Amino acid sequence: MIKADNIEKRYGDLEVLKGVSLEIAEGEIVSIVGASGAGKSTLLHIIGTLDKPDAGTLSIKDIDTGSLRDKKLSQFRNLAIGFVFQFHHLLPEFTALENVCIPGFIAGKDELEVRTRAKELLAFLGLEDRADHKPSELSGGEQQRVAVARALVNQPAVVLADEPSGNLDSQSAKDLHQMFFDLRDKFNQTFVIVTHNAELANMADRKLEMKDGRIVS
Repeated sequence: MIKADNIEKRYGDLEVLKGVSLEIAEGEIVSIVGASGAGKSTLLHIIGTLDKPDAGTLSIKDIDTGSLRDKKLSQFRNLAIGFVFQFHHLLPEFTALENVCIPGFIAGKDELEVRTRAKELLAFLGLEDRADHKPSELSGGEQQRVAVARALVNQPAVVLADEPSGNLDSQSAKDLHQMFFDLRDKFNQTFVIVTHNAELANMADRKLEMKDGRIVS
């Protein structure tokens, strides 16, 4: 599903990634751990095509992302990659259902198809009766589940999560973690999760540890 080979990234004189290589299979849940500054989020942003490496190659579903020009890359990112961040980034003026639909509408998909998929996801995530509520009317855990549904609406090849439970209370975090595995079991969804949460990291199929810009275990 994902193959990164000898990825390097620097910002000015700071070398953040020093030749990172990894492979992730379809339906696999991989956690990435390490101290702050180890390069975890930078690697996730490069896998998500939000940033470009200075050296090395990245392919997702056998597509060399480095060969795509900006417009094609944006289209590919919208369809193939879902994102879940520490903060949900929901648009406050829209309902939960409308927030989930947005990536599908951006992709130019049929409106009825997108709304049907969004409703199915919200129901699967236990939010069927919250679909018409705006973010301010939802709890933190509910908002983050809406963000997960939004990440999944285009049936992406992979969902990238950066500290997804970092802003949640312990019970909501536990529920979110279990939800990732439920989604993998139902949809064979691939997840790459950067986290400081030891419980979530250890639940993953594989745990990669980063230190000083390299994967060390």
